[in-house]
Amino acid sequence: MALPRTLSTLVPTLLAGLLLAAPTTAFAEQKIAVVDTQRAVLETEEGMRAQATLKKLFDSKQRELDKKQEDLQKEREDIEKQRNVLSAEAWQKRVETWQRDMAQLQSVFVDYNKDLQKKQGELTEPIFRRTVGIIKRLASTEGYDMVVDKQAVPYVRGDLDLTDKVIQLSNSGAGGGEAEPKGDKKGGKQPAAPRTLTAPGAAPVAPPAAAPAPAAPAAPAAPKK
Repeated sequence: MALPRTLSTLVPTLLAGLLLAAPTTAFAEQKIAVVDTQRAVLETEEGMRAQATLKKLFDSKQRELDKKQEDLQKEREDIEKQRNVLSAEAWQKRVETWQRDMAQLQSVFVDYNKDLQKKQGELTEPIFRRTVGIIKRLASTEGYDMVVDKQAVPYVRGDLDLTDKVIQLSNSGAGGGEAEPKGDKKGGKQPAAPRTLTAPGAAPVAPPAAAPAPAAPAAPAAPKK
C-alpha cells in the first residue's frame, strides 16, 4: 500500500536527519588519516631509484623501436620508387616483406610493454609492501583507527595527511617491519601498474604510428615493358 503523501515526504526527511546525526555518534570517536600511497612509494629515495632504472630501460627500448621504424620508413619509400621499375611479382614480394616486418615491429612493441610492466612490478612491489608496513606502524603509534588512500576521498584536511611523514620514515630507514605477504590487500591499495611508473611525460613505449602499407592490397601497377 502506498504511503500517504504526508508520510512519503516525512520519512525521507527523518532518514536524512538520522544520517546527518550518525557521524556525531558512530564516527566521532574514530581517528582517521589519509596517505597518498602512490606518492609514498614513488617519492621515497628507493622509489626514485626505481623510476630511474625504469627510465633507462624505457629509453633503451624506445631508441630500438625508433631505429626499426626509421628503417621501415626508408624501405617503404624505396618500394614506392621501384613501383614502375620492378616486375609486378618482384614488387609485390617486397611489399609483402615490408608488411611482415611492420607486423613484427608491432609485436615487438607489445612485448616491450610487457617487459616494462613486469620490471615495474618487480621494482615497486617490495617498496609498496614496506610502505604499507610503515603506515600500519605509524597508525598504531599515533592512535589512528583508519588510514585511507588519499585518492579515494574528494577532500581531506591537510593535517590529516600522513604522506610526508611516511616518506620521511621510509627514507630514514625506519622500515615497516615484516613485509606484507603477496596478495594481502588489507594494508592499502597498491598502485596499479599503468599508473605507478610511466616514462617521462608519457605512457610506456608507443611505437611511432605505422606508416600505411605501400599500396599492397590494391592491384599493383604492372611494370612497363
